[in-house]
Amino acid sequence: MKIKTLNGPETNLTQETFDRFKTQLYGDVLLSSDAGYEDSRTVWNAMINKKPAFVVRCAGVADVIACVKFAREHNLLLCIKGGGHNIAGLGTADGAMMLDMCSMNSVWVDSKKKIAHAQAGCILGDVDRETQVHGLAAVLGFVSRTGITGLTLGGGFGYLTRRWGWSSDNVVGIELVTPEGKLVHAGNEENPDLFWGLRGGGGNFGVVTSIDYKLYPVGPEVIGGPVAWPASEAPGVLELYRELTKNAPPELTLAIIMRPAPPAPWLPKNYHGKPIIIMLTCYSGDLEDGEKIVAPIKSLGNPLGDVLVRRPYTQLQSLLDATQPKGRRYYWKSEYLPGVESSLCEKVMEHAGKIQSPHSAVILFHLGGALNNLENDHSPVGNRDTEFVLSIAGSWEEETDNNTNIEWVRRAWEDMRSFSTGGTYINFLVEDEGPERIEAALGNSIKRLSEIKAKWDPKNIFRMNRNIKPANR
Repeated sequence: MKIKTLNGPETNLTQETFDRFKTQLYGDVLLSSDAGYEDSRTVWNAMINKKPAFVVRCAGVADVIACVKFAREHNLLLCIKGGGHNIAGLGTADGAMMLDMCSMNSVWVDSKKKIAHAQAGCILGDVDRETQVHGLAAVLGFVSRTGITGLTLGGGFGYLTRRWGWSSDNVVGIELVTPEGKLVHAGNEENPDLFWGLRGGGGNFGVVTSIDYKLYPVGPEVIGGPVAWPASEAPGVLELYRELTKNAPPELTLAIIMRPAPPAPWLPKNYHGKPIIIMLTCYSGDLEDGEKIVAPIKSLGNPLGDVLVRRPYTQLQSLLDATQPKGRRYYWKSEYLPGVESSLCEKVMEHAGKIQSPHSAVILFHLGGALNNLENDHSPVGNRDTEFVLSIAGSWEEETDNNTNIEWVRRAWEDMRSFSTGGTYINFLVEDEGPERIEAALGNSIKRLSEIKAKWDPKNIFRMNRNIKPANR
């Protein structure tokens, strides 16, 4: 078997060596001819089409340790796939040994301590489902098929961020396997340097096998969902958005989505495919208070559809899943914003009117609140001056439409990036974005991260990521 090494060239593994390795594992080992290989090796973004030499579906920590030791012994290129939802496809690589963590997806909830212990292969929906049994929630994202590990190691944000900060701000412990194949725990009291680095520094230091999250009382019901209007009503909707977000309590999170109307049952059929503006809402506090707070949204103008109602929190968490299916082609650009100016709103409307695909969108998501209350160096994710994120989200079906859609995204981004804080979200960086964009995401944290990298992974074995090179290399 030929597999790439860390240095680039391929190396041969004898059948005897490979068979001996497989006897150490409980999980499945998949070659390209095996059932299950295609599902494992493909990721959410169809723009990424890499073919690992083989895949190990790790059944537990012992499998991860065996794989890391084997990769180190044979100098093999190693990649790790959690949920596979990263837009840049960082979980896969041609000719590599892939660890597919999807079988490690159990969640244990300590309702008294309000802590969830989640294995690294969990998706958001796994954690939400188990924590909501106890009326609790972790601060995670807003698409339930997203993997928790990549989300959290890059910072992570969602409907609860305004109340409690980045996802990584709410992590109390992480277990990972080091390049030496040793299982370690990282927290404020144990390996604090590593713990700091993991909360924004990505997969640079080892294979994360579990994450412990602080939990908060949320649900079982929240007030949430979208209200949609024709794009012609966008000026009034955006003005209301600006007004509401200026004085919003932390329990209220609002997003704006401008896009062609999807074929959703709550929207009139004769409007499917036509340009609309959506205000997406989550109110996670007292329901009666929330209904009063969201009333101006429901009474504005002439909505095409309104499903802003009391609903289970888990339902709200999966509401956008249908807009983000695996197998479409995705290309995004994003920026953090210090606010939403009226001149930016004009640009949002202008570029939303030039969308090239029925699946693309321009999105504003309100983040300001708890994350602003910590010092910028609290964790590598930084960006504590952020109030909103702007996402120009290209999404389409056919490879022949790549250039048209990528050009739309880039032009819109170039026209609106002047409104940025200068920072960006590392998990939204696409494959072709280089070191300067990593610097925009991590800023002054990079020097400290490189020092931590030199201590924990001096040979840069874990490099299939937004790579931080070890100091002095």
